[in-house]
Amino acid sequence: MFVVEGDLHSALKKYFGFSNFKGLQENVVKSILSGRNTFVIMPTGGGKSLCYQLPALMQEGTAIIVSPLIALMKNQVDAIRGVSNEDGVAHVLNSSLTKTEIKQVKSDILDGITKLLYVAPESLTKEENVEFLRSVTISFMAVDEAHCISEWGHDFRPEYRNLRHIIKRIGDNIPIIGLTATATPKVQEDILKNLGIPDAKTFKASFNRPNLYYEVLPKTKQVDADIIRFVKQNSNKSGIIYCLSRKRVEELAQVLQVNGIKAVPYHAGLDSKTRANHQDMFLMEDVDVVVATIAFGMGIDKPDVRFVIHHDIPKSIESYYQETGRAGRDGGEGHCLAFYAYKDIEKLEKFMSGKPVAEQEIGHALLQEVVAYAETSISRRKFILHYFGEEFDNETGEGGDMDDNVRHPKEQQESKDNVKLLLEVVDATNEKYKSKDLVNVIIGKENALINSHKTNEQAFFGKGKHQDNKYWMALTRQVLVAGLLKKDIETYGVIKLTDQGKAFIKKPESFMMSKDHVFDEIHDDNIITATKGAGASADETLMKMLKDLRKQNAKKLGVPPFVIFQDPSLEDMALKYPITLDELSNVHGVGDGKAKKYGKDFVELIANYVEENDIIRPEDMVVKSTGSNSALKLYIIQNVDRKLPLDDIARAKGMSMKEFIKEMESIVFSGTKLNINYWIDEILDEDQQEEIHDYFMDSDTDKIDVAIDEFDGDYDDEELRLYRIKFISEVAN
Repeated sequence: MFVVEGDLHSALKKYFGFSNFKGLQENVVKSILSGRNTFVIMPTGGGKSLCYQLPALMQEGTAIIVSPLIALMKNQVDAIRGVSNEDGVAHVLNSSLTKTEIKQVKSDILDGITKLLYVAPESLTKEENVEFLRSVTISFMAVDEAHCISEWGHDFRPEYRNLRHIIKRIGDNIPIIGLTATATPKVQEDILKNLGIPDAKTFKASFNRPNLYYEVLPKTKQVDADIIRFVKQNSNKSGIIYCLSRKRVEELAQVLQVNGIKAVPYHAGLDSKTRANHQDMFLMEDVDVVVATIAFGMGIDKPDVRFVIHHDIPKSIESYYQETGRAGRDGGEGHCLAFYAYKDIEKLEKFMSGKPVAEQEIGHALLQEVVAYAETSISRRKFILHYFGEEFDNETGEGGDMDDNVRHPKEQQESKDNVKLLLEVVDATNEKYKSKDLVNVIIGKENALINSHKTNEQAFFGKGKHQDNKYWMALTRQVLVAGLLKKDIETYGVIKLTDQGKAFIKKPESFMMSKDHVFDEIHDDNIITATKGAGASADETLMKMLKDLRKQNAKKLGVPPFVIFQDPSLEDMALKYPITLDELSNVHGVGDGKAKKYGKDFVELIANYVEENDIIRPEDMVVKSTGSNSALKLYIIQNVDRKLPLDDIARAKGMSMKEFIKEMESIVFSGTKLNINYWIDEILDEDQQEEIHDYFMDSDTDKIDVAIDEFDGDYDDEELRLYRIKFISEVAN
């Protein structure tokens, strides 16, 4: 069917009220109207559905739209009915209809009223439906969410696999349109092959969403507090928080509500009425945040979602891209924040263990890409685009600085020689290893696979043992994104050399490698301490006894428990088993003053416990590093005694106020008195001081974020930290 330009624009105006097409829409519509097989790859929010809705409305006959989700179909049918005076212009044909409703659908199709018929793939396998559709005029067949066809897609549906055969049964010459919002080169290939349309005209929009800011943070025990802080900093903005389990969705939604955030849960376990209600509350802005499993968001057309948080890292980059793509569809800001801990990946791997081997292989390959995304220190935007087979142009690409790695770059180091070694090992092993085994070969770590190929007997085996496996994994990722290596998807991610890589071996050039992120830190307020030595963890039984003792003593002295020792100090005791006051003073956050004042009962309890349980104590008590030398501490103590303004003392040492407060905290938490009353009197009046004092006296915790929430933001971080220093100094030391 030939369409004149003017007709096309007037139809767009008539049905949708738009004067102009967006991006690739016009060319796609023309391709469909000319009766060609067409393949459309267009990121979420790019206006994908209009590409088939408009030609369906303009042509004779009915277009069949295959869609995986009933909720999505319903939204689209409502939207199309809204642009036409005929209710029968769009229908759904699925198992939820009554016989009378099915009769109505068929009669509207026969009368030429229905232009779009939405079906689930299962409905197309029913004999009576196939028979009926063979007898009517079909304009074209559109397969939405076409990535469901590919087992490499993030949402594989076996019933999608049979679509080609079903289409053939309905009619031989029906044009086929495949549409997807996310597809790696491998998935694209899979879709064309499985739909039997290798000749399709392909339209691929850019995957770059320049207005989205990407950020990954370590997931710690305080992840809820981190999320609350983030949401409160973005108050009155709409956001989605994704969790993997329904249980976590419920818990987190409750925690947010208790902390004064308007939030609702959404998952498949809620009844449909509640789900619809919660979705409407979000769309109508009665609530700001939806905490959801991935059941939420398909077909959610809310243009002003300002942040998408992943409490749990998703199973694939495709899922991540699609879920983050729900932010900032109006072109305004969109903050995509993911919390990452490797143990979440291990959990996901466990879930896969019951599946067929091929499926597990694919699942692991997809998960490793997610690990690489989280741990990489190169531009996250470049990483995502590379994954989808697109290069980011540094000169013309928009949004180049919109991610944490670009804004806060990690240190770089020249790695030309190591890149050459890496490429040579890929070449020498005949390109047969995946990244993990490739790295094992380089660092000289044997395993069954490596030994079976006799690679362990080669001269290059272990040639890179001067660096650890983390280094080589990071380098491999960066070399992949730079295009010197590629992953062969057919063989589940075996690493191959590219022509660029072969050229590099012959003529190496400078290669600056960024150091990877290390996600193994525990955060306690703003105090960050590296995790305990490999495999070390606090003795839970002893920890409980120490907490009980702390509670008894706190009661006797009439002070809150944290005044005696803070939790991190107890954890350190349960790790190091100090049995003298001298040893106790080396425990995190204790120091001489505190050890002498409160330590006697604690070392006695630990000594008895060690004896009764035959515990072998660590031989060398690790001396904690306070993060700065004692000369600085002495300087601070002397100048506070002289009642100098705190900001002057900080400035004299070239420190920010935040750093300076941290130093004072470490002095006071270790048991030394600091009298900063002269400064507190300047910043807080008597009533305010009394209010904060009473709060700390009655509280179970001295955590600042809890205090900020308690006071509903009446005091800022700095005021509360400074008052806590005064409080601990007077009450504890």
